[in-house]
Amino acid sequence: MKRSAIKAKLARNEPVLLTQLHLTDPSIYELTSLMGFDGIWMDLEHHTYSMETATNLMRATRVGHSDIVARAAKGEFMRLSRLLEAGAQGIMYPRCDDAAEAADVVKWSKFAPMGKRGFDGGNPDMPYTTMPVEEYIKLANEQTFIVIQLEEEDAIKNAQAIAEVPGVDIIFLGPGDFSVLSGIPGQFEHQSVTKATEMVGRAARKAGKLWGTPAFSPQHARQLLDMGARFICYTADIVIVKQGLDHIQEQFAPLGFSFNNRLNNNNHS
Repeated sequence: MKRSAIKAKLARNEPVLLTQLHLTDPSIYELTSLMGFDGIWMDLEHHTYSMETATNLMRATRVGHSDIVARAAKGEFMRLSRLLEAGAQGIMYPRCDDAAEAADVVKWSKFAPMGKRGFDGGNPDMPYTTMPVEEYIKLANEQTFIVIQLEEEDAIKNAQAIAEVPGVDIIFLGPGDFSVLSGIPGQFEHQSVTKATEMVGRAARKAGKLWGTPAFSPQHARQLLDMGARFICYTADIVIVKQGLDHIQEQFAPLGFSFNNRLNNNNHS
């Protein structure tokens, strides 16, 4: 069974850096993993690809170093064990409201006695029935981790109780949805987001757990690390590709090349 790179670093109080991949070419997952990123955020809450596709992307990731942190949608408890069986090291659970819901995430993600995850063993995580059952269950509980996302004001108020749930490893502020639900969409420097970030960090410290959130720049990441965050996510493949294409156009436009760029103008018809 693959041991978690993220859990090993966090156990040494080292920061971990993840990036988000939206595109579904396995080569991108393989490249990112071979380059040694700590983790890849795989989002099955917002994207439409199947579990079969997700499994193949995880298979490509195993060539290298990275952990897969897979996010299902709110309430998709049955999907959590399937993602772990397919090879995810971490579960990211969105829109968690309270400690009871966090406890349900643990129940579906961990084997007894920590939870009630169902046993199969015939999948990549064991892998393929090649380990003694007792050893596999022990390692699975030790090497997988749970990230609970807090994305609205009431959840932030419950942050410490959520962090204190046994089996929850990390609490994670989702600033995108938090800003939308707070009526300040995209205003990530708003005092409400700053306050929520501070509350999540304080709750994690009091509960003896770790916390994280996306960083919007290296400078922002430095601020988060100084606040005690250790689980940092930064950018995504579609953003990196877009920035690269923008750079090409900026370099070649002065040479007389022109581009019918439908994304960099105000005409959205």
